[in-house]
Amino acid sequence: MSTVPIESLLHHSHLRNRHESRTYRGTRSFLPCSLNLRSRFTSNKLLLLHSIGSGTSSGFRSSKRRRSVAIRAGSSDTAVVETSQSDDVVFKENFSVRRIEKAEGKIYVRLKQVKENDWELSVGCSIPGKWILHWGVSYVGDTGSEWDQPPEDMRPPGSIAIKDYAIETPLEKLSEGDFGVTISLNLESSVAALNFVLKDEETGAWYQHKGRDFKVPLVDDVPHNGNLIGAKKVFGSLGQLSNIPLEQEKSGAEVEEKSKSSSDSTKERKGLEEFYEEMPVSKHVADDNSVSVTARKCPETSKNIVSIETDLPGDVTVHWGVCKNGGKRWEIPSEPYPEETSLFKNKALRTRLQQKDDGTGSFGVFSLDGKLEGLCFVLKLNENTWLNYRGEDFYVPFLTSSSSPVETEASQVSEHTRKTDKEVSASGFTDEIITEIRNLAIDISHHKNQKTNVKEVQENILQEIEKLAAEAYSIFRSTTPTFTEESILEAEAEKPDIKISSGTGSGFEILCQGFNWESHKSGRWYLELQEKASELAKLGFTVLWLPPPTESVSPEGYMPKDLYNLNSRYGTMDELKDTVRKFHKVGIKVLGDAVLNHRCAHFKNQNGVWNLFGGRLNWDDRAVVADDPHFQGRGNKSSGDNFHAAPNIDHSQDFVRKDIKEWLCWMREEVGYDGWRLDFVRGFWGGYVKDYMDASKPYFAVGEYWDSLSYTYGEMDYNQDAHRQRIVDWINATSGAAGAFDVTTKGILHTALQKCEYWRLSDPKGKPPGVVGWWPSRAVTFVENHDTGSTQGHWRFPEGKEMQGYAYILTHPGTPAVFFDHIFSDYHSEIASLLSLRNRQKLHCRSEMNIDKSERDVYAAIIDDKVAMKIGPGHYEPPNGSQNWSVAVEGRDYKVWETS
Repeated sequence: MSTVPIESLLHHSHLRNRHESRTYRGTRSFLPCSLNLRSRFTSNKLLLLHSIGSGTSSGFRSSKRRRSVAIRAGSSDTAVVETSQSDDVVFKENFSVRRIEKAEGKIYVRLKQVKENDWELSVGCSIPGKWILHWGVSYVGDTGSEWDQPPEDMRPPGSIAIKDYAIETPLEKLSEGDFGVTISLNLESSVAALNFVLKDEETGAWYQHKGRDFKVPLVDDVPHNGNLIGAKKVFGSLGQLSNIPLEQEKSGAEVEEKSKSSSDSTKERKGLEEFYEEMPVSKHVADDNSVSVTARKCPETSKNIVSIETDLPGDVTVHWGVCKNGGKRWEIPSEPYPEETSLFKNKALRTRLQQKDDGTGSFGVFSLDGKLEGLCFVLKLNENTWLNYRGEDFYVPFLTSSSSPVETEASQVSEHTRKTDKEVSASGFTDEIITEIRNLAIDISHHKNQKTNVKEVQENILQEIEKLAAEAYSIFRSTTPTFTEESILEAEAEKPDIKISSGTGSGFEILCQGFNWESHKSGRWYLELQEKASELAKLGFTVLWLPPPTESVSPEGYMPKDLYNLNSRYGTMDELKDTVRKFHKVGIKVLGDAVLNHRCAHFKNQNGVWNLFGGRLNWDDRAVVADDPHFQGRGNKSSGDNFHAAPNIDHSQDFVRKDIKEWLCWMREEVGYDGWRLDFVRGFWGGYVKDYMDASKPYFAVGEYWDSLSYTYGEMDYNQDAHRQRIVDWINATSGAAGAFDVTTKGILHTALQKCEYWRLSDPKGKPPGVVGWWPSRAVTFVENHDTGSTQGHWRFPEGKEMQGYAYILTHPGTPAVFFDHIFSDYHSEIASLLSLRNRQKLHCRSEMNIDKSERDVYAAIIDDKVAMKIGPGHYEPPNGSQNWSVAVEGRDYKVWETS
């Protein structure tokens, strides 16, 4: 189940993935798994409740003395509303909520004749957004680059040249609500074809055709790579549409066949016809809503009356519990409850909010015992969407009627001046809330602007960004890899002696991810891990990946704030250091999860935007990239993709890189980390990673480069070279100083196992189709992690087929990573057997392999001539020969042999 994090937009706005992915790799957030309750007041009672008040920013009157609402038990033992003359507001908050919804539409392409030699090509999209057409042309007789810039008279107004090979033209809003652009074509020119991709500037997503550029042929003989649209005879005259992919592919083949028979010396336009074609498209759209909460103390009944109002559409269910004894642990309050209240697993209650009469949202009222200390809740929109606040439960503290109203961080940041600790009454607060409020003001007196002069490096940075942009665009044109398969494998084959390097470790590493998405909840995860150190060592793991250690806005650690504060939800800094020492004693190296792409700010700038940092690294807004509109950075443009939930750090700044390198070295020395797992490396150039690795000298490092694979009409493409190329390019940018998670292999395994299409596990050259097939020593293979599995489930491995995945990655080259949840599950013994086999046979990241069989229902391979394996329901036995094969491990639809 995935969660949608809630954050005050006054603080950190917009939603991350993960992943994806890394979809977007969404931000990490708390998953409420122990909540439920449903109740609905009758309409006449709710009308009375709704009259509590409106008009302030939180939807209620601001005066303390007003008409109040209390709830008593009626004859039916349900909550009944009664009124009193006055009450006191003890808590008032208006939360800005951002939810993500999927919008579906179409991309259309139309070619229309205007005059004898004048034609118009229109490209549009029906989904609202900031769309950019990134395009170029191919010329008759051009045997060089596939893309060139078009003639000046072809370029629509507002077009911008990109280097010397492409043009970017924004799509304009049309009268019918679509977004489109029209390009004028003159057939007397030497243009042979027009190539383009569509970019959504709001999300950074690129849209292609069958995993390649859209290509519109303007002559009869244009090379056909499966990406032609409007090819001769495909659609006939204008208005004759075809939505059957097989017909399109067949027609394209006919065009290619006919083109071969035409003259090679002359390009003719005899077959050019009008056409119109549509392709389905979807994107995730962010919608802003609000949740208003007001708590009052009723002087007549001593009850705490909590009103919740929201403009979220549809049914909204409140999952809630109450807090006692100075903590935020959920407890069930005593009866009576509202009507239709149900109990969920004896842990929480579930209440559905009542719809407003005007259809603009919903609301509800909760009457609670006056002795309670607070109310905790989250909101549920559907089975897959939960809303919380900054990764944690909403919390409503109750105060006595003589105390001042409680204003949480979201309220405080909307004021022009910040209250000091003395101005905030601490009565009724828990220690955690006091700490939270004080953290907002800490180090204000020490905050000062950075004095690093960046003007002298501006030109170098801009040139570097242009170079990276050119490389990125070349990926979309499916150019050949910077590192070809042959060159990489040959280079590695020249190194018979495996040496220690940060990209590979020893080459024999087996990685254990030592946490899941829920691990922070116990508050003592480090101590719990220490108890498993010996067991993990006996299983054969050599490296342990720990969760992010820093203070974080989200409890999981992926929204870091003060990098030098290592007291987190997983435990204290001392407990972390003890954990590292414990694993070192049993021979296991430890990786720290370093979130370097973004950082949550401590303070607002003069415009009310959170982009000023506190703590030891008290950066100003020059540390924030300039092209993320949410945080008004004064740095340079980003060298990667922006993560919109927090300020993205500008790594081109000298002072930023200096501070990060010092911090990484401090973590190595003070904590004892041996290396790094690098979060969201799509966000910044791999060359900066090389700089960080050179400074901190890790034993092993791996980056998370997670983006979408290529799909056509919802079906995964067989060829995923463009996807793995992007990962290989990032590794190459680090000079091989870090490996990368092999997302390509995971995605292909998903489809191959789920649809019984095991032929997908061999590329056209008979090699593995993922990163492990091109650069095995830098590929970190995995089945699941805290984002894809656990309680998030953003991209869960096909259920019941996990062991086939492990049979693949634990026998193949690359560095395998095993997820914590799978180790301590029913798969424990099978995983242990595969780990023992890998260590016993000394398989490593550069092991040689040969794919022996790749068919519909079975895949088989032989590794280092001493291990054979097969996955899938089909039959396979290793070939008889000099080897004496014996079964080492077997399970459901997988089998592994080893030589005696």
